[in-house]
Amino acid sequence: MRHLPNIICVIRIVLIWPTIDALYNGHYWTALVLVAVCAISDALDGWLAKRFNWQSHLGKNLDPLADKLLLVSLFLTATWMNLVPWWLTAVVVGRDVMIGGGAVIYRLWFGRLHGRPTILSKINTGMQLAVVLAAILGAATGLPTPEMVTALAILTLLTTLVSGADYLLLFTRRALAT
Repeated sequence: MRHLPNIICVIRIVLIWPTIDALYNGHYWTALVLVAVCAISDALDGWLAKRFNWQSHLGKNLDPLADKLLLVSLFLTATWMNLVPWWLTAVVVGRDVMIGGGAVIYRLWFGRLHGRPTILSKINTGMQLAVVLAAILGAATGLPTPEMVTALAILTLLTTLVSGADYLLLFTRRALAT
């Protein structure tokens, strides 16, 4: 049972392809259901790991990787299909590249990372998921309207920029402290 959170996380990674395939082929309701399953599984594996002390080194790396793979895949596909503005996707992907590159540089030059997602990062992840879900729902039903999705995209852009700057400052402060 100790490995159940990791198994759930792997299942979430496996669900990325069918989710993207459904979205790409215009099966918006299927895509919405699969994204919901991924979101619920993310909450479930985190809860199980914390509740029963089933945390592992693998899980600490696998969970954020699964989240990033899902969100980046959703953003790229939704942008390709003109559901999400390209400028938001560029900033979202750029932020993730910056964080990943910063983590690698920190690890190589300064030592082990002991990072956990910040509250700003969690808010940003929620906003990113919300804008993609709103865009897919809008494609499926007409509501929210494209203008509403754009307004949500602007808010998401702001949280993405603030979260990215927060991580940049955090890495810089830690590097200077060593």
